[in-house]
Amino acid sequence: MRGRKTSLVVVLTPEERHQLEHWVRSTCTPVGRVRRATMILKVADGNPISHAAGAAGLTEKHGRKWVQRFLEKRIEGLSDLPGRGRKPAFPPCSNAPYSQNRL
Repeated sequence: MRGRKTSLVVVLTPEERHQLEHWVRSTCTPVGRVRRATMILKVADGNPISHAAGAAGLTEKHGRKWVQRFLEKRIEGLSDLPGRGRKPAFPPCSNAPYSQNRL
């Protein structure tokens, strides 16, 4: 295949492949996780990172990042890191003046 050769080689266990394929097929899996799973499956099948990233809807830079995280932490590395997204405007408070029972 054409494309840059990479030192990042992904070899999946049968359990990992089953989990990633399950995420890709599921309709209730978050889109980001499906993209990451697709990326890892394509690279494991021998596709170059640039082609796998295009198929997964990622840039080559981000595809390489997810492959590296997968190689470091395996399946757990494909999860979003904590602290992503907008922080709540009103933090939960146990001594709120109104309780939920007053409705």
